[in-house]
Amino acid sequence: MPQEIGRVTSRNDSNYYKYDQYGNNPMQPFAPIGIIAMRGAVELSKEINRALVDRRKAYLDEEVPDEISPGFLRDDFHIPVNTFRFSSGEGKAVIERTVRGHDLYIICDVTNYSVTYNMRGFQNNMSPDDHYQDLKRIILAASGKARRINVIMPYLYEGRQHRRNARESLDCAYMLEELDQLGVDNFITFDAHDDRVANAVPTSGFENIPTTYQVLERLIRAYPDIDFNKREMVMISPDEGAIFRTVYYASVLGLPLGTFYKRRDYTVVKNGRNPIIAHEFLGEPIDGRDVMIVDDMISSGESMLEIARTLKAGNARKIFCAATFGLFTDGLDSFNKAYEDGIIDAVFCTNLIYRSPELLAAKWYKDVNASRFVALIIDALNHNASLSTLLDPTTKIRKLLQAMDANRQAPN
Repeated sequence: MPQEIGRVTSRNDSNYYKYDQYGNNPMQPFAPIGIIAMRGAVELSKEINRALVDRRKAYLDEEVPDEISPGFLRDDFHIPVNTFRFSSGEGKAVIERTVRGHDLYIICDVTNYSVTYNMRGFQNNMSPDDHYQDLKRIILAASGKARRINVIMPYLYEGRQHRRNARESLDCAYMLEELDQLGVDNFITFDAHDDRVANAVPTSGFENIPTTYQVLERLIRAYPDIDFNKREMVMISPDEGAIFRTVYYASVLGLPLGTFYKRRDYTVVKNGRNPIIAHEFLGEPIDGRDVMIVDDMISSGESMLEIARTLKAGNARKIFCAATFGLFTDGLDSFNKAYEDGIIDAVFCTNLIYRSPELLAAKWYKDVNASRFVALIIDALNHNASLSTLLDPTTKIRKLLQAMDANRQAPN
């Protein structure tokens, strides 16, 4: 059993009305935190737990109150669970410690294909559907005893199937409705393909959180000499769907914007989509400039690499690719070749989903660690505090750019 520190404090305590920079009282959480890591999110959950423990310890290092809420600080916030699979392929979930009165945070990575289970003697890789079913089983196993249930699903399940064209299913919207009916209080995702899907559950807590600051911070650490000057760099949107995300980058950095639009053959349907005939570019010349291609995800990466080749043919200098989620569904060979041929310089993706060992070892891949960011979100939610400072990274980005300028101007 994790060790707890402190006792329940009262409104008469002098610390009750003290608030931190996020508008919350550090010593008055909503309820004890319980982190449940689904099978696909074990490694991410460990990093989040470490960051959360460090944050809570920092509170106590600054000021030790006479009394603290029970469960405020533990050496491990995890609640162990087991998601069994029978040989028939059926499953069940068991929560192995009480969750009564806890503020639960269930972390689910639906993209982790490395997790397997045995069915009729065969080893099956878990699909997004399998991960989602296990998530529902965990919620059902809680039996309504938790004080509050929060789901952290970095990659939004069926997020690309967010609207109906012709006779199609609305999988993402139905998923949100289903979780709402199961009693989920808050749903947290990152850089959703289209956050308007939240309209399916207008009275539920749906948070779509950007990772813009984390990506830029990692870019600056990897390339400290990068010049965010409109004569030196251009932000590129790979398609019309990513335009709003790229506009934000361009606006906050003061850079020009270029975009591609996909010319499709609407007379043909291949793999459920109309095939792309060509990528047409709209924007300023990129001759001699660095470019950064921004998207929410890299699936196969075919479109992004084709765009990179087009930009390199236009005499682009360095080419960076940035995406919240690096799926790389068709493997890494095409990216390895593009790097060897000098087409791309680096690809930045977050650690919010599973990354294969081969990807982490790739010379061109730069991992963006967002674990501490997720821990801040959990801590803020646990205090019923506003997330506005976390949802809007503009202030932090400006401070980051000011610090970068100050370091460059400082004498050696």
